[in-house]
Amino acid sequence: MLKGIVLNNENYQPGLSIDCVIFGFHDNQLKVLLIKTPYENKWSLPGGFVPLHQDIDTAAVTVLNERTGMQGIFLRQFAAFGSVKRNDQHFGNAVLDYFKIPEEAGKWLRQRFVTIGYYALVDFLKAVPQKGNTQEIIEWIDHKEVPELILDHKKILDKALDTLRTELNLMPVGYNLLPEKFTIPELQKLYETILDKKLDRRNFLRKITNIGILHKLDEKKSNVAHKAPNLYTFDKEKYEEVLKNGLNQGW
Repeated sequence: MLKGIVLNNENYQPGLSIDCVIFGFHDNQLKVLLIKTPYENKWSLPGGFVPLHQDIDTAAVTVLNERTGMQGIFLRQFAAFGSVKRNDQHFGNAVLDYFKIPEEAGKWLRQRFVTIGYYALVDFLKAVPQKGNTQEIIEWIDHKEVPELILDHKKILDKALDTLRTELNLMPVGYNLLPEKFTIPELQKLYETILDKKLDRRNFLRKITNIGILHKLDEKKSNVAHKAPNLYTFDKEKYEEVLKNGLNQGW
């Protein structure tokens, strides 16, 4: 991927890149999608450069698809990162040697890159990543067990998580993260995992019910040890309406 970019750098916006933070929820863990390249010991977020013929939002979709194979993911832009030395010596001789890139052509990679951060919440079981490079490794990793990342990617990840926590007060979550049918305790666990704090059960039930996005089913969860809780689904129409108009409450 990099080799084509370097040798055709006139097709990309100089000094601008995109990094994507993709969250999924599984087994009561908030997971983040990370990539490990064959020329780097550290992991990274899915990222890439901005084609000259694409606007930023379109380029983000393109980058995510090229790096992970994912399509139809709604990406939210959340911050820009541009410290003076954020790209300092990252693409060194080892990278150029790996891709057999001449040093002169590699100068394009050594410049300072300002990166635009995007994040998304996806269905862990449906959003299956595919390697664009057979030598790369793509894995879902618990956000609390993230290994060392390249550049300032840990800062980008932390900012995305902070943004997600803030936006829980402005919008509902869960539609892309939970199964079609779920219990209130499962929904509460999702919120607690994202917020990294315990929530009062009665207070959570009152708040989430008042939002008006849940539909209670005439079914109970099966195969449970204690009293079976009721199952719910999201009312998609009301969910979309709340996403559009926003919330005004805290957790």
